[in-house]
Amino acid sequence: MGSERRERMKALGARLRGLRADAGLTGAVLAQRAGVGQPTVSKVENGRMVPSVDVLGRLSRALDLDEVSSREVHDLLVAVEAAPDGDTDADEVSGDLAPVGVVLDDVVRSARLIRSFQCVVLPAMLQSAEYARHVFDSVPKASPEAVGRAVAARVERQGLLYEPGRESVFVLTEGVLRTWPGSPALMLAQVDRLLAVESLSTVRLGVIPWRRPVPVMPRHGFTLCDRETAVVESFRGERVVEDVPQVAAYEDLFSRFEAAAVFGSEVRELLLQVMTDFRDLDTPATR
Repeated sequence: MGSERRERMKALGARLRGLRADAGLTGAVLAQRAGVGQPTVSKVENGRMVPSVDVLGRLSRALDLDEVSSREVHDLLVAVEAAPDGDTDADEVSGDLAPVGVVLDDVVRSARLIRSFQCVVLPAMLQSAEYARHVFDSVPKASPEAVGRAVAARVERQGLLYEPGRESVFVLTEGVLRTWPGSPALMLAQVDRLLAVESLSTVRLGVIPWRRPVPVMPRHGFTLCDRETAVVESFRGERVVEDVPQVAAYEDLFSRFEAAAVFGSEVRELLLQVMTDFRDLDTPATR
């Protein structure tokens, strides 16, 4: 990301933070009033995320801004969007891994309902520590220290799977289970973890087997947090979507993928078969 764009994002965030302080609101209260996630407020105020016009409008209304202040923050957003965007993201250069993985880990903390569809990489909440290490190692210019911090944070977030009152639904293509980093031994441990998680009363795990056609050709993974936010994942990073029609479109896509998946005993049978295949790969061929 270009330095000019970064500075304009920080200016927008600082102005919104000042207006919130003037209104006597905490970030949590502002988020609730605006109907957005608290992590969104934090990231916008700290210059780490560019809000959509819809989100900025919600924040402005929740702050009860007058016409002058509303126009001011809108103009700051226009300035951000007009700034040149370089090829290298600032967070990638600093090595804190914010563009890949950390946004999602923050957003899921406050959600009571998590629904995740993945077509290449395992959902963040299901990754073993070693699998997650390979995910974060793939981030350009990531330092070993940053990778270690990111892995630790991801594993800590996974404790949410066990909390009563939360519901997590994961739908994968079979290709996710057969796209593996590291070694067959790593994947044996990873699939064993999936079997353990699948048995939780707070979790539903489904897989679309290779023998079934997908209802829509998947282009990327995404995670729905409650019914208000979608986190869309790509090679370059993550994008938080809070626009109501767009979130509804992702909900419809998730429902279609979910309907094509197998659950329960069928998914356990599939996972056991995948483990058998990895054991075969892990065992040296005898002559």
